[in-house]
Amino acid sequence: MQSIRFLGVLAIVLSLFSVSCTQERQNQLGRSLRNWTGTNGVLDVYAGEKLVMRLIKIDKLSTAMGTDDALPRPYRFGYGYVDENLNFRVDTGEKRIYFEISDYSTNYVFYENYRD
Repeated sequence: MQSIRFLGVLAIVLSLFSVSCTQERQNQLGRSLRNWTGTNGVLDVYAGEKLVMRLIKIDKLSTAMGTDDALPRPYRFGYGYVDENLNFRVDTGEKRIYFEISDYSTNYVFYENYRD
């Protein structure tokens, strides 16, 4: 009975907290939760209209932050597997790499792998 009351009180507190936050803060909390729980991200990189690289099994795509000023930098980074044959699966020989993509010069699409 006490655990039910505790869960009820916790739900009310979280509801009030989420209403009192700004939209940006709610978005940050949502991203933090998704990053913590993990995702199955796919990053497609294009040169014009042609797909030139696919990275899979990306747990998060992070925004770089400045060391001294803590301001966001114009690139994203993360870790993923190079999907050389574009089949959405990690096959023998496909390596996990660190990557960085520019907000200014890289044409990319990041999405969750719904095929897995």
